[in-house]
Amino acid sequence: MTRRVIIRSEAEEDLLEGALWYESLEGGLGKDFLFEIRAAIHRTAENPLLYPSLRANPDVRRVLTRRFKYRIFYILRSDAIVVFAILHAARHDRRWIGRVDEA
Repeated sequence: MTRRVIIRSEAEEDLLEGALWYESLEGGLGKDFLFEIRAAIHRTAENPLLYPSLRANPDVRRVLTRRFKYRIFYILRSDAIVVFAILHAARHDRRWIGRVDEA
């Protein structure tokens, strides 16, 4: 069963920031980035328990993208997954940890 996906505004801002940065490097690369993020979120919605749990309460998990070095952080709920951060792998963990309590 594919779960409903909720993408918080902070994660949307992360996504836009990454897409604009990649697009500034090369035309079309921002679109490729968006496609990769969507594919990773889709994989997550289909099988959210496949990815490692980083925190128990709430159940925070992370999926890695394949082409770009990005991590997608989400909270697993009974009826949905809530994406609250989409961060480059070089960004420090405190960026997503500070958002958990708000999600």
